[in-house]
Amino acid sequence: MVEKKDVIEGWPLETGDYDVGDIQCPVAVVTLGSKMNADVVQRGAAIAGPLHTENLGIEKVVANVISNSNIRFVIVCGSEVQGHINGKTMEALYENGIDPEKKVILGSPGAIPFVENLSVEAVERFQNQVTLISMINNENLDEIEEKISECIANDPGAYELDAMIVELNDVKDEDD
Repeated sequence: MVEKKDVIEGWPLETGDYDVGDIQCPVAVVTLGSKMNADVVQRGAAIAGPLHTENLGIEKVVANVISNSNIRFVIVCGSEVQGHINGKTMEALYENGIDPEKKVILGSPGAIPFVENLSVEAVERFQNQVTLISMINNENLDEIEEKISECIANDPGAYELDAMIVELNDVKDEDD
């Protein structure tokens, strides 16, 4: 049995259009522009929700993931949001991080890839805590469930550091 940590009360801390399952599960799923949250949670994810914007939405994903040390995988699936290009921007954040002064996501193809409420430390924590799995434009629930199951089977246990809390400023619910 892998080691788990207690999840902070009230998790997930950031509001949004998502469904929550077993909060000890190591898998979070970003469904991009697809509406399949409940289906994905029923298939084993700790949390699943869309990603509407490549800025405030990504801030909320990062804040919720790093505030639960049990989450070790983030699966990015569903239809890419045209114009915003959120999935590819999530990949760029994971692979390249952010410019510490401008807060721009390095290498992002998105229209407005700024994460003004995230510190370099929060982004690095996200990069170190999870493995990002890209299934962009895949809406096949059986394939997504298979990937969730694979992640659960390979759960390394809770991240060694306790939850990291990020306070987002004036983030509205519709921007997640």
